[in-house]
Amino acid sequence: MLARPLRVPLVAVAVSGAVLVTGSGCGGEAPRDSSDDAALADRARQVAKAWDGSPAATAWRTGYHPAGETVRPPRGGLRGRADERAFEDGRFVLRGKLPGPGPRGGWVRWPGERALARPLVEADESYRSLAVSRSAATGEPHLTVTRVERGEMRVATSRGPATVPAWLYTLDGYASPLKQAAVHPSKPPRPPIGRARDLPGLPLEQLVGTTADGRAVTVIALHGACDDGAVVKALETDGSVVLTPSVEKRDRDDDAPCTSQAEMQQVTMELDRPVGERVLLDTLTGRPVPYKDMRGSKGVRGTTL
Repeated sequence: MLARPLRVPLVAVAVSGAVLVTGSGCGGEAPRDSSDDAALADRARQVAKAWDGSPAATAWRTGYHPAGETVRPPRGGLRGRADERAFEDGRFVLRGKLPGPGPRGGWVRWPGERALARPLVEADESYRSLAVSRSAATGEPHLTVTRVERGEMRVATSRGPATVPAWLYTLDGYASPLKQAAVHPSKPPRPPIGRARDLPGLPLEQLVGTTADGRAVTVIALHGACDDGAVVKALETDGSVVLTPSVEKRDRDDDAPCTSQAEMQQVTMELDRPVGERVLLDTLTGRPVPYKDMRGSKGVRGTTL
């Protein structure tokens, strides 16, 4: 099924060094044709067949793998664009001391299932992942942390909603805390299929999350500056949901140069049935779609087309 793009602005992905300029068409790519679509569809079926019923799928379902944000703003959200930008840029100022070392492990709990023991993230590591910018010390707008304590939060995972240990950050001017999961995810299993070769498109950048009912999945996909946006199709089986990213090519009749850079776009797929414990897979890599670990992130990697 075709993806339904969200109404969000596109964000350019920085390319290391100068912006590259190519001939007509972004990066010199040829428009996708029916043979490309057939090859991608065949690859998606191969990925599903390799994963369904495999030891890797079993390992995935028995681990702790976040399927959404592991940082939650205060109840009601951040107030004003200045605070939102401070959070996005990692501008935090700590007033006071962080808690010292505590238990080395904690429990991830799913309703009706056996709890899973996982190593905990110490307060200093958690705070460093939030406060990634040094500009807060130079007078830039920032968020002030007045207290940090241990607590819990709910996180969407590959096995459904779970309750996990968390660090609770009290922010100056807010009645409820900002929460960040304080438990390390399980190591992803070795995929039973290798990366695709000689297929068009770029791998999915990141899993954003799933809806509460599991009927829709949002990812970040990459596309070129001179095309009509990202498209993601979903192949659903009993054991997996294989996501195939591609782009809609724009017809260009002129020879105008095009910058060879990538842009990020949030795309939502509406599924035939809830994700449940099915594995979300990327057709091109043959791996589970990457998710954010702690604050932010995987980062915005420079990508040329």
